[in-house]
Amino acid sequence: MKGWNTYSSTIRVPSRLGKPLPFATITGWGKCMPPAVLSNADIATFLDTDDEWIRSRTGIHERRVSHVSLGELGYISACRALAAAGLTAGDLDLIVFGTCSMDEQVPNMASWVQKRLGASGSGAMDINTACTSFLYGLTTASSMIKTGVVCNALVIGGELASPMMDWTNRNVSVLFGDGCAAVVLQATSREEGVMADRLGCYGDVRGVLQVHGMGTRYANKGWVLGDTEWVFDGQEIFKRAVVGMSKACEAVLSLRGLGPDDVHLVVPHQANLRIIEAVVKRAGIPMERCFVNIHRYGNMSAATVPVALVEALEEGCVLPGCNLLLTGFGAGLSWSAHMLRWGERTVPLGQSDVQLPPCEKTALEMVQGYMAAKRGSKLQEG
Repeated sequence: MKGWNTYSSTIRVPSRLGKPLPFATITGWGKCMPPAVLSNADIATFLDTDDEWIRSRTGIHERRVSHVSLGELGYISACRALAAAGLTAGDLDLIVFGTCSMDEQVPNMASWVQKRLGASGSGAMDINTACTSFLYGLTTASSMIKTGVVCNALVIGGELASPMMDWTNRNVSVLFGDGCAAVVLQATSREEGVMADRLGCYGDVRGVLQVHGMGTRYANKGWVLGDTEWVFDGQEIFKRAVVGMSKACEAVLSLRGLGPDDVHLVVPHQANLRIIEAVVKRAGIPMERCFVNIHRYGNMSAATVPVALVEALEEGCVLPGCNLLLTGFGAGLSWSAHMLRWGERTVPLGQSDVQLPPCEKTALEMVQGYMAAKRGSKLQEG
């Protein structure tokens, strides 16, 4: 491979004959959305709620439930992103998988995708900052490219929330859905890609959004694997999310010397329509310049921003050279914003023929199966 010194069949090091290129631009993108749709009306068959209640409070009309693993969603997203960039798996230097719902904790999700793709020798790492995992991964990969550690990277944001959801809790079960998307970053001398980023966290209130039952803390304490209890303080989350995202947006605009009129499109985390509207209003940007797809998919955690970015490209909302403002928040409570300048190309170089296998159950049938499998264990303190 051009630009590589190969000294074994599986380990490669990039040739560093000159200075690292100072920018990391997005050259490929792809998403993988499960076909099974869980509507608000479906949820109303097992919860005391209805379509109007959910829509008025969240802006969500429906969400997706996956019949395949998160790894498979990540693999297909990756194939489509690589095809769009005109690269093969063998070209990859690094894979970053952002998620908080991994198929298994050890080994990591990125190594599974590496193996599935056949990207032997590439770095592989996971990032878990909940809903901001993709955005934190974007910073990580961009920074490694800008400093010359790698020449390109695949960044995936994906979640499979449905198997671990507490479907009896109306505060959370109406919000979340499954999905995945990925982007390819490549080193360039052109002034494009992530131009400014700001990461932060309100760790002092991390307990307002918490999933009990995941992690070694719960081992041998009366919990059944897969059974969870969600803590979700909606009012506190709303307040912290709006403040954190707004501060981060203000910071990245200031770093670039930009104002609201310079932002062509906002691509925010899709958690709640009211939060999106509040953040955009604080930034002084009209909602007409904000991409929203929460009504179709709900909150897909780490997948919301990359899926929205891919769909913005598909719908012609991203133009060559435009300024994109990406922002999000997640459990922790993590928050972030990225000022991104798009490159010259908004059309994929190629298409992948990789497809999901057929889905033989409805979303409601899959959810009913998850509910039936749970045993209702609770944490016994002490």
